[in-house]
Amino acid sequence: MAPPSVQSLFDWLVDGAPGAPTPMAVISRMGDELRATGVPIDRISAFVRTLHPAIVGRGFFWQPGEAVRVQENPWSGLETDEYKRSAAARVQTEGVEVRVRLGVDQTSYSGLDGLAKEGFTDYLIAPLTFMGGSTHSISFATKAAGGFTEEHLTALRAVVRPLCRVAETLALMRTAVNILNTYVGRDAGDRILKGKIQRGDTESIRCVIWFSDLRGFTSLSGERTPAEIISVLNQVFDCQVPHIERHGGEVLKFMGDGMLAIFPITEAVAAAAARAVEATREANASLDALNAGRAKVNEPALRFGIALHVGEVAYGNIGGASRLDFTAIGPSVNLASRIEGLTGKLEKRVLLSEALAKDCPAPTRAVGRFELKGVAGEQQVYELA
Repeated sequence: MAPPSVQSLFDWLVDGAPGAPTPMAVISRMGDELRATGVPIDRISAFVRTLHPAIVGRGFFWQPGEAVRVQENPWSGLETDEYKRSAAARVQTEGVEVRVRLGVDQTSYSGLDGLAKEGFTDYLIAPLTFMGGSTHSISFATKAAGGFTEEHLTALRAVVRPLCRVAETLALMRTAVNILNTYVGRDAGDRILKGKIQRGDTESIRCVIWFSDLRGFTSLSGERTPAEIISVLNQVFDCQVPHIERHGGEVLKFMGDGMLAIFPITEAVAAAAARAVEATREANASLDALNAGRAKVNEPALRFGIALHVGEVAYGNIGGASRLDFTAIGPSVNLASRIEGLTGKLEKRVLLSEALAKDCPAPTRAVGRFELKGVAGEQQVYELA
């Protein structure tokens, strides 16, 4: 049972924090209600780890009368001396509660001297232990003279218990989003979370198609170790993916050294074409910068070709009954793939189909007409002028 003063807040958390769909909303209501019941909270800080290739977790910071501030922490943060000496590191490693009466107790925890200088008098940080076994943390600080009383501490410990289950539920939802965004893309991930999970759940969409491929991959594979090849591929994809996403594109698939992405057309074709073309320019600029660095250490230059086309694709789930892939398929994807195959033969960085060149706001010029495998009739191909 919770102390009578926080029973309402305790019950709300036990019920799953209805009406508070985000961590920010949960922490904001907690802070406000704790103060309303007489617990002198002046700062709440929570840290919850997540499953993400670049972000180890998110911190949430609340103070009275202010919006909750969210901070995404990179994995490198775990290696800093500041983190290793923090009370949070001890709590998350050992699963113990830490209380420090600021200005009274002697402590070597990093960051607490700063809180004392801001006028805080007491600090409590408690573990949030999830059912899966991972440990996260939440801290409470006050500026009240004399700090927290035993009654205050009892109230805080009581609400932390049901908060663990709410935090774990929200963290699992966040993890699901992160995993889907990482492996299938933002839009595809959103569609999957909304129930597009059955084989055959597809729809026809019009989009600008991006197909790219690393040149010389076969010879590279024969000369380098698997670890070196993976490193090269990651560098090449790093030259492309951020620019595609920044301009509203969606990376759907990595196929060895190749990549498929789309720019959904939500406006005029020319606008989507402009975004895709700008992404190709930025990708090639990143490649030039990468090769400048490789030249300094006597590594050969890397090259990739990019093809852009516009057309209808079937967008959704294909595969076996219990193993699906969310992707885009259709004749338009095949045409983009075939045009990309010309980039190496013609020594061109970027080639466009006639359909896209017609609506592309950037200047283009014809390269020639070509017969492409699996595509009926000769195809006129263009490059950026």
